[in-house]
Amino acid sequence: MMGVRSLTTLLENHRRIYRDVRFRKSRLVIDGSNLLFELYFNSGLDQNHGGEYASFEVLIEKFIKALRDCRISPYVVLDGGSDHTDKKLQTLLLRAKERIKKAHQAAESNLPKGVLPQLVKLVFTQTLDRLEVPLAQCYGEADQEIAALAREWRVPVLSNDSDFYIFDLPAGLLPISHFQWEAAQRSSGGWSFIPCKSYNTSSFCIFFSLQKQLLPAFAALAGNDYVDLRRTDSSVSWTQFAQNGRGGVNSVQNLEGLLHWLRGFHCPQDAFEAALGLMGDLSSERKEELLKNLDLGMEEYQLPSCSVTKFFTDGRAPPFPAAEEVAGLVPVWTRLPLFQARLPQDLLDVLLLNRMSLGTFVDHRDWPSAHRTSRTLRQVMYGLLLGEGGEVTERDRDGLELDFTTVRPCFTETSRDLVLSSLDQVDPSQRLQVLLEALQVSEGSLSHLPPQLRLPVAATCYWLQRAQPPPAEELLKALLLGLSTGDPVRLRAALQIQNHQRRQKLDLVLAHSFNQWQACLKLGIQLNQLLGFPLPEPRISRLYEGTVVHQLVHRMRSGRKLWLSVKYDRSSEKLFQTCQDVIHRFHTWETSETQKKTSGTSETQKKASGISETQKKTSGTSETQKKASGTSETQKKESLLDDLTPYLQQLFLLNEDEEAEASCSVTVQEDLRLSDLVSVRTRYKTKERNNRCKNPELARKK
Repeated sequence: MMGVRSLTTLLENHRRIYRDVRFRKSRLVIDGSNLLFELYFNSGLDQNHGGEYASFEVLIEKFIKALRDCRISPYVVLDGGSDHTDKKLQTLLLRAKERIKKAHQAAESNLPKGVLPQLVKLVFTQTLDRLEVPLAQCYGEADQEIAALAREWRVPVLSNDSDFYIFDLPAGLLPISHFQWEAAQRSSGGWSFIPCKSYNTSSFCIFFSLQKQLLPAFAALAGNDYVDLRRTDSSVSWTQFAQNGRGGVNSVQNLEGLLHWLRGFHCPQDAFEAALGLMGDLSSERKEELLKNLDLGMEEYQLPSCSVTKFFTDGRAPPFPAAEEVAGLVPVWTRLPLFQARLPQDLLDVLLLNRMSLGTFVDHRDWPSAHRTSRTLRQVMYGLLLGEGGEVTERDRDGLELDFTTVRPCFTETSRDLVLSSLDQVDPSQRLQVLLEALQVSEGSLSHLPPQLRLPVAATCYWLQRAQPPPAEELLKALLLGLSTGDPVRLRAALQIQNHQRRQKLDLVLAHSFNQWQACLKLGIQLNQLLGFPLPEPRISRLYEGTVVHQLVHRMRSGRKLWLSVKYDRSSEKLFQTCQDVIHRFHTWETSETQKKTSGTSETQKKASGISETQKKTSGTSETQKKASGTSETQKKESLLDDLTPYLQQLFLLNEDEEAEASCSVTVQEDLRLSDLVSVRTRYKTKERNNRCKNPELARKK
């Protein structure tokens, strides 16, 4: 959200409006969507390699601990779906187009451009849930609900959204930019507090000699998310009314001029009529349209009765705030999980607007959208939501332009007979079957995996089958290492990734492949949520850390020596092997199915599809030979699975002496050349195990 443009800058120019406070021992209503952005973007976390989710989780934990150390009880409220009246559609489209351009600029320059990684919100909600922080996801935009809750409880709001400078809040606003939670202090009395600044509308109005009832009119005339007079042919430059008399187009001067001009009014409607008079000759139709837009912009600051209160106190979801014919499109059983953020807000856009707005990846404009890989999963989800005959308009990108594509639902063998209104009553085994059919894996193939990895590995199998171009083998190795260790922060420390390495030039092919993987994982998670969690939801922060997997791939490709100092962990080695086996079985099955389908084709067709007898015989050759012989796409996928274990051995050395395992950590050095690793696997493992058992001190020194 943007709120009133340049208002925050205006306040920074007049800091006397703020009041210094020592905040402690209170409830605090938090604008969750704004906090999420502020924490991620202002913490120096990488934005261009697919997200530093583990590091972000640590940051959230520190933030909540700082609040609780000061006896502050946080209540987090998140935005939901788009407004079903579409009154902000033009604003949303403009922002979407800006994000596409920024994402391309980030891909080319490798500089942060403010593009939020795709799974950040899920990490945010999962972490707050684990920390038992009260969290509500509204049906629509959350500003009014946040302000209404803060008014009812008479507690402050924490946000950087300038709209909260307009709401009349009894306990005021605590801007995040001045909320020094990392500098929490202990007073002489022994209690902790957070130094911050507090804003109140009364101070603002006194400072600018403005009637308080004119604040919403000021926001509407200045331009907010609902009305922007600057886009009209009859816009007014308010700088002519600034006290210093300077002209120009400075946005802060424009606000100051508007505030000075408004001093002569007591009623918003009088101010609107006078403003229209400054716009020259307007037709009656045009004047009526502008007045309607101004009234709409002002109404956003009129607070309704709060519907979030009962959710926080009683755990009950409020009624859907729309006419019955609209509310009836949202089944009753979905409302509580929507409010708990256990269902994605995107579902409301599909149900109410038949629309899906796909997120933005940091990707080059010349690459197709990474979301194409997961389209079939979305179509299965649309089938569950809308049934036969439904259509969804997907908003994606084509190059640097917005692209709108009409997509029809599709159905698996099991999902065809299911309807949304009773989906929560369907037998769990049947709901699981829908998910497995969509991901095209079997329950038996996942049974040997720990529950938390079944969905990520299934999504990885789906990705390997659909990704274009087919992923290079190092990508799968890096992903499986990340999944197996389950601790990306420790892996980052082991790799000794420095800040300059985090900012290394982005490999566009690599980034595009990982973007496709995240798109598949995200849709797999959303489909799992809609089906009532037939598979446990994975903890995202334990699966993927963008800079880590990128660095792993670079080191594998360069053949540089990999120095790691990691405490031995046999469970991770076993987990890696299990993931490898599952994917291998999946591709063995896929290959056999492909061969069955092509067994009746002519020799010419076989050659065209890349599965000739000659190619079969050369499947064991080197990578260069494979390329020269035109290995089939299926064989390329199979080559990804060729003995991944040596890479894991560089992270976790095997040692059968349990006492030695408990008493020492080892430093491991090994070249990451594929052929060397494959050929020396057994010898390397045995020799290192023997050396470490005989002389652990020597191993440590090495």
